[in-house]
Amino acid sequence: MNTSPITTWDGAAAYFTFADKPIVMYLILAAAIVITFGTIIMAAIHEVEAFKKLEDKK
Repeated sequence: MNTSPITTWDGAAAYFTFADKPIVMYLILAAAIVITFGTIIMAAIHEVEAFKKLEDKK
């Protein structure tokens, strides 16, 4: 079943795989947000522990 009026992808600037499935786009966005904030939180925890170790050495 080919309902697309496009017959060739030659010259296409972008090809959006999930353009017709917004839930997939929202899931990818949510995963990116979780990964970004998770990285920031884990880095902050690491920094606190590192500074505690430096303070203990003094």
